[in-house]
Amino acid sequence: MSINLHSRRNFLKLTASGISGSVLSSLLNQAAGSVIPMRHHQAKAKSVIFLYMSGGVSHVDSFDPKPMLKKFHGKPMPGKIERTQFDANGNITASPWEHRKWGQSGLEMTDMFPKIAGRADDLAIVRSLTAKFSEHAQGNFFMHTGFPFLGYPSAGAWVNYGCGSVNPNLPGYVVLKSKHATTPHGGVSIFGNAFLPATTQGSIFDIAANHAVPHISPAMLKTEQRRALDLIGKLDKRFADKVAAKDAVMASVANAETAFLMQEAVPDLTDISGESAATKAMYGIDSPNVHKAGYGRQCLMARRLVERGVRFVELSCASHGIGGGGGGNPWDQHSDLQKGHAAMAEQVDGPIAALIADLKQRGMLEETLLVFTGEFGRTPFSQGSNGRDHNPYGFTAWLAGGGLKGGVAHGATDEFGYRAVENIATVYDLWATVLHQLGIDHEKLTFRWSGRDLRLTDVHGEVWSDLIA
Repeated sequence: MSINLHSRRNFLKLTASGISGSVLSSLLNQAAGSVIPMRHHQAKAKSVIFLYMSGGVSHVDSFDPKPMLKKFHGKPMPGKIERTQFDANGNITASPWEHRKWGQSGLEMTDMFPKIAGRADDLAIVRSLTAKFSEHAQGNFFMHTGFPFLGYPSAGAWVNYGCGSVNPNLPGYVVLKSKHATTPHGGVSIFGNAFLPATTQGSIFDIAANHAVPHISPAMLKTEQRRALDLIGKLDKRFADKVAAKDAVMASVANAETAFLMQEAVPDLTDISGESAATKAMYGIDSPNVHKAGYGRQCLMARRLVERGVRFVELSCASHGIGGGGGGNPWDQHSDLQKGHAAMAEQVDGPIAALIADLKQRGMLEETLLVFTGEFGRTPFSQGSNGRDHNPYGFTAWLAGGGLKGGVAHGATDEFGYRAVENIATVYDLWATVLHQLGIDHEKLTFRWSGRDLRLTDVHGEVWSDLIA
């Protein structure tokens, strides 16, 4: 998309004097809608859609079925059991879902996600993922940032920083929410930019509200806004020349310009009247299940965002409040797992399968990388009578598109699905692989902060090369 010439002229005027060359180049390129890449090799993907299942999906009931659970159902778990979150551990519990081979690839999955499983030949399943933390907030921070606490940028911010902006009319990193969808435990900081430029942080679009972004409809004439922005920009520029945090101030100027341009871009984005009835039905946005309809609208909006060049889009699940899965961790069924997981799967299964199919039929799947995971998995033994506790020792994520192979599996857990035992994988490996597909060497994507070159993968991470097409 192009930017209004009058807006560009004013923006150039307010930033052209006394700004360091690197900051000026960055801002002017961003204002003009150009990509400022940090490419280290040929990129296969342009955008990422992060399907985050906050609370922890049970891998042994979905993408990593284990026949031994049925064989030893009701018997004590052999070997050492690590301390769990609530330490109310019962016996081995069989999955209430049936498993079989799916697609031409024959990937084994249960029927908990029948429509996603029906896309088996598009999935690259990682069955040996591990995490370092079994508590939700720490797990959410770790999965998003590579660190278990505040103060580090989200993966979306790193992608936005490393790949640069394509569309100046929209943020490069968008977090979608719909009715009843909540922010994962840890709060909005898991979408933050920390020490990276403010332009890289996640922007939350509540697509269930009258306006996805508050105050998106201007309260004053566009010409008056333009004059106000010019004046504020000039004042900010003078202030920036006198302080050490010049980059942060000028990032604020750039964010104000993006907000100005979003007044037209966001209403156009969220107006789905031009989508066909078949497309809307495929995503389930008219479903009587309000949670499924909301998630379906998020999936459709994710496709529309990446079509417009947004680099990183994250989706949010809504809570059913079943079996302890409430608030920011809707997949957290410590009791009544069958009922709770079934409700959550009904919410996301059809919409995600529709998203994969829609991207594929539009020729966009190869350049869009989908990532599906929670912060950990769940135990093969029960908590109480019919729940499962947190399990960070071995769980499943899957990826699709973005230049990766489909119909393949990487790694394995033991025969009960408790611990990763083959090709043990980490969160660092996940993001190293995502960055690699975007054309970025994760070891070279660094930012100097407090005397150290920091990165998303800390000092770890190996690319899952066997998954690359």
